[in-house]
Amino acid sequence: MAAQVFRRKKTATAVAHCNRGNALIKGNRRPLAQICAIRQSISKALVAYYQEYVDEASKKEIKDILIQYDPTLLVADPRRFEPKKFGGPGAGARYQKSY
Repeated sequence: MAAQVFRRKKTATAVAHCNRGNALIKGNRRPLAQICAIRQSISKALVAYYQEYVDEASKKEIKDILIQYDPTLLVADPRRFEPKKFGGPGAGARYQKSY
């Protein structure tokens, strides 16, 4: 009995496995800078585990507690890096023109 969840935060990707048993928490073997993705994946894995192997009422209760604690734990962040383009110093900024 295990639930596996993938979560992304900008470029960070985290995988969480939720098993019955020990309280070992692994974070991708990655640095602590990706803690947001790890937090999201652990909370999603916990909710997915309760949905699969425990009743729906317990899942809803845990989900409500997590949302009350931090609303960003169960919601994905759609922001991504936009590459630089020609004609300006950055992705959206352009050099000034005078005709």
